[in-house]
Amino acid sequence: MIEKLYNLKKTQTDQKIAQQGQVQAKVDTLDEEIGKTQESINTSSVDKFGAISDFTILEIHKNTMKIHITKLQNQKSLLLSQINKIKQEIVELQKETEQYGYILKEEKREAIKKLLLAEEEASSEYMQSKYIRG
Repeated sequence: MIEKLYNLKKTQTDQKIAQQGQVQAKVDTLDEEIGKTQESINTSSVDKFGAISDFTILEIHKNTMKIHITKLQNQKSLLLSQINKIKQEIVELQKETEQYGYILKEEKREAIKKLLLAEEEASSEYMQSKYIRG
């Protein structure tokens, strides 16, 4: 039973680590998109002698991209908080896994002790019966 719990906790830990990797990949994707959008803001321009409406449209475009960056940063902060939560869950699962692993080792030690005692008793009885016969 303890071995099943140990394996379960180990599997859950592995799943959480995989989940953390997926969320981190989303964060990296958002970082790339934020960078591209910021670069687009910095490189957007109009002709030197363009109409005033061109400048207005450019300003609207830049403001729209800034709003988009803000949305992306909000998503990123939500994902980062999710990563922190997952990390805490991983730590808890690892603690439980270690506890069950320790219990498993103790059970194996006890089983070995019992086996050695049984062998010692059997050899002792054999020696006594040989001594009595002899």
